[in-house]
Amino acid sequence: MKKQSLKDNLVYQRKLKGLTQDELAEKTTVGVRTIQRIEKGEVQPHLQTIKLLAVGLDIEVDDLIVLNNPKEETIQRKWMLLLHASPFFGLIIPFANVLFPLFTWMGKAEDNKIYDTHGRAVVNFHCTINLMLIISLLLFFPFPGYNFIITGLVFLFGIVFSLKNVMSALGSGTCNYPLSIPFLKPKINK
Repeated sequence: MKKQSLKDNLVYQRKLKGLTQDELAEKTTVGVRTIQRIEKGEVQPHLQTIKLLAVGLDIEVDDLIVLNNPKEETIQRKWMLLLHASPFFGLIIPFANVLFPLFTWMGKAEDNKIYDTHGRAVVNFHCTINLMLIISLLLFFPFPGYNFIITGLVFLFGIVFSLKNVMSALGSGTCNYPLSIPFLKPKINK
């Protein structure tokens, strides 16, 4: 669902009251040109201007201003941390690097597209890592020593990119897991 912006809210409230831009300007002492620029999204008005517009429209300031909920951002960061860091349980419990993020993703994918995208990326990457570990152990089994080197490199690759993506997801909200096989494909919206 798209969040409404100040310009959208102003246009909606003005039309809801049946006012033209000129009529709103007369009721508020805010210039017509200023109202036009706000409705086009060309300017970010001062709080005093927003208060004048709210009084002229006979609405609350909260009906015009779009405020982000800081608690929502904190909650999202916690879920991102859980999604990207839970694979480290795989260091203690076998296959937990896939199971923990998989169950987290299954529970949160419907709540937010970000959780869905990141969850799929984490699960795909760790399924790929597990597959690479199994192949490296089986493929190089006749050559003792080499299988541990290859397995160690795959293991190290998984840890390095997991740490990198934990920091990236918490910092910029992005993730990049290279060489992932897309076991869980994104939904196609029809």
